[in-house]
Amino acid sequence: MCKYYFRLLLLLMSVFSTAVSYAQETDTTAFSERIELDPFIVKARNEGFNVENFIRLIKEDTTFYKAFKTMRLKTYNAENYINCLDKKGASVASLVSETKQIYRDGCRTMSTLEEKVTGDFFTKKGNYNYFTAQLYASLFFTNGKVCNETNIVRGSMSRELSGLSRMEKSKVQLKLLMFNPGASIPGLPFIGNKVGIFEPDVARMYHFSLSAETKNGIEAYKFAAVPKEEYKKKVVINKFITWFNPDDYSIIARDYSLSYDALGYDFDVDMYVTLKQVGNDLLPSFINYRGNWKVVTKPRERVHFKAEFTY
Repeated sequence: MCKYYFRLLLLLMSVFSTAVSYAQETDTTAFSERIELDPFIVKARNEGFNVENFIRLIKEDTTFYKAFKTMRLKTYNAENYINCLDKKGASVASLVSETKQIYRDGCRTMSTLEEKVTGDFFTKKGNYNYFTAQLYASLFFTNGKVCNETNIVRGSMSRELSGLSRMEKSKVQLKLLMFNPGASIPGLPFIGNKVGIFEPDVARMYHFSLSAETKNGIEAYKFAAVPKEEYKKKVVINKFITWFNPDDYSIIARDYSLSYDALGYDFDVDMYVTLKQVGNDLLPSFINYRGNWKVVTKPRERVHFKAEFTY
């Protein structure tokens, strides 16, 4: 029923691009927009921490996207929860399962260890009845054996889009958008010029800050972008927060929300993702998604899903 939602879902996680300002001081050496720095960051800057280089690293970061590509090359267990809701928040369909991905000899396979399904989660033919569920399955479930994948990020967009049908290309665009926030991805309907928060025309509508706080037991740098009061109804990205490990600037967690209301469709999405170091690799450990979508002539889709991965 919701297979036409992929064009809207392409907007998931499309975020990441701009500058920085702080409560006690303002750093404008590299960006036209200010970045608010808390006292800890001001002290660190005075002791040699280079704010300009850090923001450049944020803009060029690919570790988030690479983490999701790398999990295709790992053995892990996943606890999956997908709940489709009505307008009052009551469940109308759901899937709760535990799956195990095995990666061996350059190929991955998956087995379902436990599964419970309610409502019209599947069609009579066994297909997914909700597009969000279909999307989730394409990301984290494996049918049969899949081989010869890599976690190479550079140039992967053009490779992954090459030779695909319009439908399949849109799905890949969505995955790229979800796992490579801020990258330029062609084909976003109507709002492609509103999600690049580091672009000057968009950056001016945001307040940026850089601070230090503990996240998941790690002393982290927290980069945040929130719209200024006068622009809250004009932006797509309502919140974008990323926590970085100060030792190597790898991402610890990302929290963001997007909304838009246009002729023909509207959406309101919240996303939270944590990553963790497993050996030499940075990998997803937890995902929490809440989305509300409506496309003209199609029923509204309200879905909450979360997943936890153990390697």
